[in-house]
Amino acid sequence: MKVIMTTKIDLASMNIKEKLVKNFGFKESDLAFDGNPVYRRRDILLLTTNDEMIYYDYLDKEIKKQLGIIPEIIIFASRHSSQAKMPALTTHITGNWKNAMYGGKDQSLAIAQPNAMKLALLKLNELNDLGWTVCYEATHHGPSEIDVPSLFVEIGSSKEEWVNDRAGEILAETITYVLENYEKARYKSVIGIGGGHYAPKQTKIAFDSDLAFGHIAAKYAHPLSKEMLLKAIKRTDTEVEAIYVDWKGSRGDTKQLAKLLAEELGLEFIKD
Repeated sequence: MKVIMTTKIDLASMNIKEKLVKNFGFKESDLAFDGNPVYRRRDILLLTTNDEMIYYDYLDKEIKKQLGIIPEIIIFASRHSSQAKMPALTTHITGNWKNAMYGGKDQSLAIAQPNAMKLALLKLNELNDLGWTVCYEATHHGPSEIDVPSLFVEIGSSKEEWVNDRAGEILAETITYVLENYEKARYKSVIGIGGGHYAPKQTKIAFDSDLAFGHIAAKYAHPLSKEMLLKAIKRTDTEVEAIYVDWKGSRGDTKQLAKLLAEELGLEFIKD
């Protein structure tokens, strides 16, 4: 079974849930999760919790405990917040390159699914008739302690966008599309290093090539340790074939480390 995760305290999350139930055939079942009804469409469960999802470490274990299943993948339907309040549709993996400030554990990464995240990016862009920004985000916030692949797909970045009906429809269609197609997708999985939080170069490359990014470490997370780069590779659900570095957008020590690690592991090294 595949899982879409929502929360009652997030306006965007509830917007997306409403569109999933209204437009995409999710029907209420006789099951409950965290005291809330579980909705189902074929092999996809739509779950709702009562608190912030970024703090829900071990969610996969809780799903097994309450529902008796181990999810194949979890997509978190969520809001995105930013001070700039830029209207945006985003997707990213969770985890903390350094200290955990917003959920998860220190120096811990969730399991990336690059094919799923690329499909989300492409579908968001295809459906985007709002004129909003569509992009990856760098790996950040929790939960990090989940041992099945997961990703966030988000509406940003203020209340006006979170409750936008069309944005909710786009996210609902994107999420169902990803869950129905990611296992068939065949892209080249790559770790991304450098650049800003909204990963402009990684996003453009994903649009223009067969590269699919998993974990992305923005420049503000540098310097990176070899241990964390190895962890990013290990915590990827597909075989990582390359390391990409935004050369001008990375610290010197980190880009040299990435180059040496790619050589050591026999991975393609891509710089831009």
